[in-house]
Amino acid sequence: MTNKVVVNADVSKGIINKNIYGHFAEHLGRCIYEGFWVGEDSDIPNTDGIRNDVVEALRNLNIPVLRWPGGCFADEYHWKDGIGPRENRKRMVNTHWGGVIENNHFGTHEFFRLCELLDTEPYVNGNVGSGTVQEMSEWVEYMTFDGESPMANLRQENGKSDPWKLKYFGVGNENWGCGGNMRPQYYADLYRRFQTYVRNYGDNKIFRIAGGANVDDYNWTEVLMREAGHLMDGLSLHYYVHPGGFWNKGPATGFEENVWDITMEKTVYIEELIKRHGTIMDKYDPEKRVAMIIDEWGAWYDVEPGTNPGFLYQQNTIRDALVAGVSLNIFNNHNDRVQMANIAQTINVIQAMILTDKEKMILTPTYHVFEMYKGHQDAERLDLNIESSTIKIGEKEIAAISGSASKAKDGSILITLCNLDKGEASDLMLDLRGQDLSNVTARIITADELDAHNTFDKPDNVKPEEYNQFQISGSELTLQLPAKSVVSISVK
Repeated sequence: MTNKVVVNADVSKGIINKNIYGHFAEHLGRCIYEGFWVGEDSDIPNTDGIRNDVVEALRNLNIPVLRWPGGCFADEYHWKDGIGPRENRKRMVNTHWGGVIENNHFGTHEFFRLCELLDTEPYVNGNVGSGTVQEMSEWVEYMTFDGESPMANLRQENGKSDPWKLKYFGVGNENWGCGGNMRPQYYADLYRRFQTYVRNYGDNKIFRIAGGANVDDYNWTEVLMREAGHLMDGLSLHYYVHPGGFWNKGPATGFEENVWDITMEKTVYIEELIKRHGTIMDKYDPEKRVAMIIDEWGAWYDVEPGTNPGFLYQQNTIRDALVAGVSLNIFNNHNDRVQMANIAQTINVIQAMILTDKEKMILTPTYHVFEMYKGHQDAERLDLNIESSTIKIGEKEIAAISGSASKAKDGSILITLCNLDKGEASDLMLDLRGQDLSNVTARIITADELDAHNTFDKPDNVKPEEYNQFQISGSELTLQLPAKSVVSISVK
């Protein structure tokens, strides 16, 4: 069949929050150390210890927000260990991730410096699981208070005279699991207490994010919204794509053909989660004041053979490009409730943008999709309808075509389309109503092999290419989406 996509260029569906294109960097494996941080004495070119090549690559994505220091690490992180002269900072064992030594050389000052270099908004996650109200309160004071106080004075002693601007603060992380194995009622009460002391100092207004549900724990969302919804600005949701299940995730490369379809089916499942958790949120917040914050998402496979199992280092293939493209389309299309998403994680961990090996660095297929989609950031979502063929996975069927569309402030339109089918190209007719098609360009990322990926020897094996296999007639554009492809169409 010929698939059909109709975009109504004159029907606005609200703004796609740029923070949907956010990122996550945890003290896990080689994300911070060797990924972002190499230290001032490194032979790898750096600015204040932060890798220049990584900063340059990530600035090209227009990263809007970066979440730190975790993740599970956040609920065992004591921020005072990571300030002051580095040679005096406490050393600890990272018990969550690989049992390696954490020397705390990358702390609060280094994180804010990284955000300055990236020109990105910091999102700090506080410690509820093993921390105290006082510890969290003092951290906020240290970062944001412009006045006379013990913490402001301590910050100044450590070389930062003026406070930082901090908008996003998470009150705990995964408190149903690694953050304390709490019941929702208990965490709701703790959230109410802790957030009281996450104060707004001066003109710094903090957007408080409560720790939300794991996958389909709808009771957690119910309890949190009922008991504490009026005290939060955002509620998180965590969801990872595990093709073989959490305890047998499957390899990143060399997987069986049927695993591709299972991965796609599990990817689109995020839409059901958004709808069902969103319905519960609507019950207590019909005005949609509380944002859904999907601050951990992505494809999570078995680690690469021979690597530390606690480092969560995996390859990144064309399959991951589809996971990213489909997920971002879904987030765009639920822009009324989804206001931030943070892919896990930025460098060397799970579904990374970048992989490093000492001085070498490569960009992953996922990175390229984020670059192809960056025009959606803060753009006006356009009404889009898809008539699509389906892929059958056991007793289930999913649409073969995924898409979203937006109009930027300069009037240019970006349409992003994914063909989830691993083996069949899809003929498609795109009807862009209310828009002149005299200036259309397109790019595509695709590959022949199911597990095509970039390596340090072949860093450009999978990358976007110009795509011109389309015909225009009036407001209609006909094209063929190759199997396992992501296509971005720009109309100016």
